[in-house]
Amino acid sequence: MTPARVAAAAVLRRTRQREGFAPELIDDATGTLSPQDRRFVVQLVMGVVRRIATLDALIAPFLTRPFDEQHPDTLDLLRLGVFQLVFLTQVPRHSAVDETVELAPPVIKKFVNALLRRVSDVVTDEYVERMGPDAVPVELSVRVADSLRESGSRSLSERATRPRAFRRLARPLLPDPARDLPAYLSAAFSWPRWLADRWLHLHGPDECVRLGFWFNAPPPLWIRVNTTKITRDEYLAKLAAANTPAEPGDHPQAVKLLDTVRIRELPGFDAGEFAVQDHSSLLVASAVAPKPGWQVLDLCAAPGGKTTHLAELMHNSGRIVACDIIAKRLDSVTDLCRRMGVRIVEPRVLVDGTDAPAGPFDAVLADVPCSNTGVLGRRPEVRWRLQPHEFQHLIRLQTSLLNTALSRVKPGGVVVYSTCSIDPDENGGVVRAVLGEMRDVKLEAEHTSIPGRPSDGGYWARLRRAGGGGRQPADSGGISGLTPAARLNAYRPPDSRTLPSSRSTVARSPSGIFSRLAYSLLSRPSFTTIFVGVSLPFSTVPVTV
Repeated sequence: MTPARVAAAAVLRRTRQREGFAPELIDDATGTLSPQDRRFVVQLVMGVVRRIATLDALIAPFLTRPFDEQHPDTLDLLRLGVFQLVFLTQVPRHSAVDETVELAPPVIKKFVNALLRRVSDVVTDEYVERMGPDAVPVELSVRVADSLRESGSRSLSERATRPRAFRRLARPLLPDPARDLPAYLSAAFSWPRWLADRWLHLHGPDECVRLGFWFNAPPPLWIRVNTTKITRDEYLAKLAAANTPAEPGDHPQAVKLLDTVRIRELPGFDAGEFAVQDHSSLLVASAVAPKPGWQVLDLCAAPGGKTTHLAELMHNSGRIVACDIIAKRLDSVTDLCRRMGVRIVEPRVLVDGTDAPAGPFDAVLADVPCSNTGVLGRRPEVRWRLQPHEFQHLIRLQTSLLNTALSRVKPGGVVVYSTCSIDPDENGGVVRAVLGEMRDVKLEAEHTSIPGRPSDGGYWARLRRAGGGGRQPADSGGISGLTPAARLNAYRPPDSRTLPSSRSTVARSPSGIFSRLAYSLLSRPSFTTIFVGVSLPFSTVPVTV
């Protein structure tokens, strides 16, 4: 048995027992493995966690006893083997079966061997471009994609940045999408049924399929160049000199890494020349557009990516109060500030929302806890930990946070509300509900990041309190003529909406802000520290968003 598969089985067991998030558990289990083995562990573990419902749907027809009567460790091994058979075309079938059987205790070796061989007999090497009860959506390896193109196959899109198709089964094992599309999407793309129902209603079938492929593939890795220390062009030149392929993103500080890397071995890591931050997350601090010398409140600051971005945009001049209710999470903010050379951040532990600093502040960022539905590829466990009733609790918490932010900003000041959700109830729904109960607050602009175009999903909205006569942040109506520093502050994605000036009605002071019950959501695993797994097979580090 290979060390990588041994480690993968151990991590899957610990993940199932909720001892931690898969990426951090991978780090614990792979410290002595070779880079190649560590990469394979990440591929196995994150793949199984993402596709667990698909794997269970393929395993269930071959079980003689119900699923809930199977030992959890046995199911871990079966999922590990079936994942290799269906999704890893570079792994020979005999290796997928034999190596998995070697991991099994003697008493179940024959059972594991028999079941995996039966699944192997059903999995064909044919690919189609349609859904069906005999079609499993897969991301193709380069070898298989090239082979299909050479044979003239139409089973994958030439326009796709990641070749995708449906792998045909010799017999139907999945629900029939013609009869029950939500059931098929749930099994084929590994979502809870309630989420499939919700997304079909919100997005329609075609977009659900696109989201399914996106969220089940390794997410791209983006970094933010610290322009207080180095320009993006200079940093791209450093990457090129280090033979690290990369390309610039639309945001002036964004760089997309095109290959698997050791983050801590990238040039300039210790010098704070970059931070790991997704492209969609980069947009949020730019929406605040803070000026040097401003007083800024970051209401939900940990782990610190947006906090340090704000400081960079302020040229390390002014003051940022970075808040969280968990002191340990603020340690990550402090550590990141130290590495990035940020000197204007003051960490503040809150007991509850009533003790948020009074201000008034020039700007407040409310990057609120959310369902994480825009980042399911990066946080695969979330899809199984999130429950539909939690939206109600989250929306109440998000509304309270936004009310608090508006109560802490000075007249003429800016509040930016942001999430990593693609659910409209958490995004525009919360913003418009609050606007409907506030006076002299206007919505200036909002933007929704669509998953896969080009990165994670998310949302931000910029609101402004009336009065004060303060200078407005630069608008999106063209930034090419600005200095590089001004361009960073003024950046707004081209499809963000700038709203006409308007007033809402009925002033009301926020009340009941941050109840202990609502705040308890923040301590749940699905709403806390974010980790990159698949993109960082050598060294999994917290993502600063």
